[in-house]
This record gives sequence, C-alpha cells and structure tokens, in this order.
Amino acid sequence: MIEVENLVKRYGNHLAVDHLSFKVEPGKIYGFLGPNGAGKSTTMNIMTGYIAATEGNVKINGYDIVKDAEEAKKCIGYLPEIPPLYLDMTVAEYLKFVAGLKKLKKEEWEKQIKEVMELTMIGDMSNRLIKNLSKGYKQRVGLAQAILGYPDIIILDEPTVGLDPKQIIEIRDLIRKLGEKHTVILSSHILSEVQAVCDEIMIISKGRLVACDTPEGLTGFMNGSAIIELVVAGTEEKVEDVIKEITGIQKWHFENSSENESVKLVIETDSKTDIRTELFYALAESRLPILSMNRLEKSLEDVFLTLTGDNETPMDTENANEGENTLNEGREKEAENDSDI
Repeated sequence: MIEVENLVKRYGNHLAVDHLSFKVEPGKIYGFLGPNGAGKSTTMNIMTGYIAATEGNVKINGYDIVKDAEEAKKCIGYLPEIPPLYLDMTVAEYLKFVAGLKKLKKEEWEKQIKEVMELTMIGDMSNRLIKNLSKGYKQRVGLAQAILGYPDIIILDEPTVGLDPKQIIEIRDLIRKLGEKHTVILSSHILSEVQAVCDEIMIISKGRLVACDTPEGLTGFMNGSAIIELVVAGTEEKVEDVIKEITGIQKWHFENSSENESVKLVIETDSKTDIRTELFYALAESRLPILSMNRLEKSLEDVFLTLTGDNETPMDTENANEGENTLNEGREKEAENDSDI
C-alpha cells in the first residue's frame, strides 16, 4: 500500500527526517506519533508529494510519488493540520472545485458530493460560506475534500486540533467509519484518541522510527516491571524496616502523602512477582495499617515518553523499518503544515 524507503529530509543544516523506512498495509488505521519537531508533518508532506525528499523514495500502491506523481496522488486523500479551504466559497462550490481538481467524472460529481457531505454531516451547511463556519465544521469540510473520489489511503494530520470534546468524539467516530473502507494514517497528540481508534501505532523521534506495534504490544513492552503504590499509617523509618525484609522488591521510594500521620510509598517489582499479600501481612504484623494500595499499569503515554525522551533507546532499525517488531521481548530499540489538495 505505502512503502517509505530510507527517507531523508534536510532543511539547511537541520535534519528533519533521518533515514526513515516503514510499510503501511491495507485495511488498517495507523497512528503516527511523535513530539513537536519529530518530523511527522514533514514525512506526511513528502508522502503526499507536497514537498520533495532530500534522499529516499515513497511508493503509493506501487507508484513512485515523484516519477508517477499523478497516479500516486489519485490514491491519496489528505487533510493537513490547517485545512486547505477557500473561505469565500460555499461548501458545495468548494467540493465541486475539488472534484474538478481530482478529475472526477462530471456525471459523478453530484452523487459523490452528496455522499461525502452526508458522511461528514455537513449537508445542512452546503450553501453556507466556509468563512462563516465554526472550527469543527471547517474541519469536516476538510475531511470531505480528502474523502472525495474515495481514495484508497486517507492521511489526516492532527484532525481534531482545536476542537471541543463533543467535536473530537464526532471526528473520532468518523475516522473509525472511514477505517472500514480505507487505509487511514492519523497523526495526533491526543494519545487516548490514537489508542481508541488505531490498529497499529508508529512512533518517531528526531526523524527516526523508534517503535511500530499494536497499542497492546506497545503497552505490554513497558510492563516488564510492576508498580505498587500504597499509603501506610506510620513513619518512613518503620515502613522501611518492614519492606527491607520482603524479597522480590527491586526498588522503592517515598512521596508526599496527603493523609495525616501516614507515608506514601511506591514499590517496583518484577512483573511476574505479586508481593501484595506478603506486603499486607508484613505491615499488619508490625501494626502499620495500609490505608490504600494500587497496582499501576503502564500507559501509552508512558511508552511515548520513554521512547521519545532524551535518553530513548530506539528499537532495532531493520525490524522497525519493516514495521514488524512486536516489542514484547523488550528489544533495544516538522517544518511544513500546509498542502495543496
């Protein structure tokens, strides 16, 4: 479907994309994550043919995005972070304009425009000037132009940025619906959104691919250790005397407790070792009541911060580039935003 091979993009001395390679298979929703400046939008702009790569190549359904640009672009619908809208047009006028640019058969214009307006729920806005629409409706119009012509691949760069919670839920539901018939690549900073709708997640940092797996695979990678958080009535000295005697504890530290005459303790153990029962009886025997105890699971946010931090260890490059590494074994591991239609 999409093959990105050894992609490099330099802006003067700045390396925005660093020998990036991956494959996107048909019929899935992919999340494309990375911190600001990681190269997400630059990569998307190269994939859609808006800007050229310094090195490497991109193939869309077998078509080279440079050598076979027209055929490759027919396979893509693109919504950049700032939707490419003509504000003095009505919604209907704009979608007719896009249909012409995409060289759709004229006899199909009315049918397809009606269908994409129904899908994006902007039918009631067809005769409104785009400049008079809310942010949410402008985003929907941008989605409609991306879907028009029913391309195999739909690329969405921050589609919910600036929207209110209700609008975010509506766009999220629409993305799920699009995933039933299209391959979707979604860039977003809202990790819960990506986890909720995506089948696969790619994380890039400093222009390099550092992870590619399912949401479950990524969070499973982080759960090599277990974290137990508890609040105990007593002093740090007395609690520490007890936990020193419990085997299986790798490390611990105290934090400020909101409870009077109590301490908050965070314990890390091996993921296969459950010390909660032993911990309960040991503290009870020393007359140190447990006020609360929680076993914490690592989240996608933890994975993201670990892999994109200053000290991240990228996973094996060859497997990352193939997009096949599961991370289960704990293997070591944006300059342009606007686009033409």
